[in-house]
Amino acid sequence: MSKIEKNNTTATLLMHCPDKQGILATVTRFININGGNIVYLDQHVDREENIFFMRVEWELANFTIPREEIEPMFDRLYAQKYNMYFRLYFSDYIPRMAIFVSKMAHCLYDMLARYTAGEWKVEIPIIVSNHPDMREVAERFGIEYRYIPITKENKAEQEALTLELMKEYRIDFIVLARYMQILSENFINSFPHRIINIHHSFLPAFVGAKPYHAAYERGVKLIGATSHYVTTELDAGPIIEQDITRISHKDPVSNLIYKGRDLEKLVLSHAVEKHIQRKILTYHNRTIVFT
Repeated sequence: MSKIEKNNTTATLLMHCPDKQGILATVTRFININGGNIVYLDQHVDREENIFFMRVEWELANFTIPREEIEPMFDRLYAQKYNMYFRLYFSDYIPRMAIFVSKMAHCLYDMLARYTAGEWKVEIPIIVSNHPDMREVAERFGIEYRYIPITKENKAEQEALTLELMKEYRIDFIVLARYMQILSENFINSFPHRIINIHHSFLPAFVGAKPYHAAYERGVKLIGATSHYVTTELDAGPIIEQDITRISHKDPVSNLIYKGRDLEKLVLSHAVEKHIQRKILTYHNRTIVFT
């Protein structure tokens, strides 16, 4: 690593624990006395459950603890004492993201545009699909495309193959860009809080293949989109990002679909961005999303 790269590298600590007086001071003192310069700090206390959440980022240029020793030292000195859950990340590590898609391309195109524009510090080595339709899109962006058809009879076998692909490509997290397959419990547990999904926000009122048509028939006035981490309970994982837009009786079904898909693109991309930036903490079935 060059001197310039080292000087630009930061460490980010995400943590939560039972709230006690002095925890904030303890963590920041650990950074300061070891030569770290704090460049970001945000914290939140859940008064209902008495839980303290924090994200802190500091420069490593003059930090006296070798990076491979920071995590075990912090665990030994503080995490065990305060019953902390924590994760440590370094800014010079670029996470590797896989995109799963079926036949709808709007979310895929939006993410690939942000990726190629350099908006995200991420690598996308592979796109996986249960249909061949998006191969041309992947090839246009120079990304490996794997067509893995799934039926009731071969689902377990194909999921095992997909998991092997994730290992082969060293995937850190997965984004479901309107991937129309339900993942098994085994697959989800292989990527805990590392699979991001997007769907319209009509659930659970309007389910099925044509939710916008059903919503139109009811005369809804708001449509929205929700992005969340995938859990074994279908579409009920910790919510990362949501947004809405108003509609009226003047909007035909085609407008609802257009506006809904536009929201899906934005909401999913915002959720992915927060994940890449290491600004999300999950606690039970909720998220703390730092700004």
